[in-house]
Amino acid sequence: MLSYLIQRFLSIGLSLLGVSLLVFMMVHLIPGDAALTIAGERATEEVLAQLREDMGLDKPLYYQYGKYLWDLIHLDLGHSFKTKEPVIEEIKRYFPATAELTLAAMAFSIIFGITAGIIASVYRGKFWDYTSMSVSLAGISMPIFWLGLMLILIFSYYLGIFPATGRLDSVMSLDIETRTGFYLIDTLLMGNFAAFRNAIGHLVLPAVTLGTIPLAIIARMTRSSLLEVLNQPYITTAYAKGLSKWRVIIKHALKNSMVPVLTVIGLEFGYLMGGAILTEHIFSWPGLGSWLRDAVESRDVRAVQGGVLFVSFLFMFVNLIVDLMYAYVDPRIRVGDETV
Repeated sequence: MLSYLIQRFLSIGLSLLGVSLLVFMMVHLIPGDAALTIAGERATEEVLAQLREDMGLDKPLYYQYGKYLWDLIHLDLGHSFKTKEPVIEEIKRYFPATAELTLAAMAFSIIFGITAGIIASVYRGKFWDYTSMSVSLAGISMPIFWLGLMLILIFSYYLGIFPATGRLDSVMSLDIETRTGFYLIDTLLMGNFAAFRNAIGHLVLPAVTLGTIPLAIIARMTRSSLLEVLNQPYITTAYAKGLSKWRVIIKHALKNSMVPVLTVIGLEFGYLMGGAILTEHIFSWPGLGSWLRDAVESRDVRAVQGGVLFVSFLFMFVNLIVDLMYAYVDPRIRVGDETV
């Protein structure tokens, strides 16, 4: 197990090195001048030259990348060109909002996706199967930006059930003491249940928007995997022993069909963590997605590099956790050279 973990972390390190190089080159290929974006159109050439020197943009690209790698070795993501703050501090500020949204979206997609997949497999070829899979196909097909706007139009504008933007009403946000950055946790720690309900209300629409595509994928994978397991001889034996239908499905079949489902969940979680830009923009959600979008628009090189590198690490780390979870779902699965 230890050797396997060492190999995986070395692999993650090499992958992050490749990501850092790729992002560095892509950011520098973006048209425009970062110094001009920050200083403004009326800035003199002397001011721009001084700003480029301060930001290190006057040096050759290989020198800039070498300095960036040297800083990374010392766990320094540098300072934002735009705000002058350490990039790591900005990530700490915006990450809780994205994490809260992503966890809520994944909880929604896992609960309803697995449930829909179970129902579809149990009632294969019947009404509930066709209904679940049709809804799943529609969920995969709908663009996120369109779904988000439709949910705002229906549930916020017409029905007035859920708020459309932000994480909390502006009046309530003034009374929140930020401890963890997760509003659901912070409001509970304060005992402010009105703010807690308000935070949940703000979370519903963006979480549903972000979680719809993973829900559809998880539902289809659960159905496919469960149908394969239900055809195994040991399932027939369980029925022959007199076990009830749902006991066989939940206790025996579902657990043994979860390995491919876990893979999908791990991949989708990583995608959501880094791909929430559209959802955060639509709902004015102050998370990493919105922060990265602003950084790209202002050509804030260090912020973009640090943000993408951080999201890449999360994606790889989540997949490592999923690999380790396989052993819990099926003890016969070997991780590395050992059975966990």
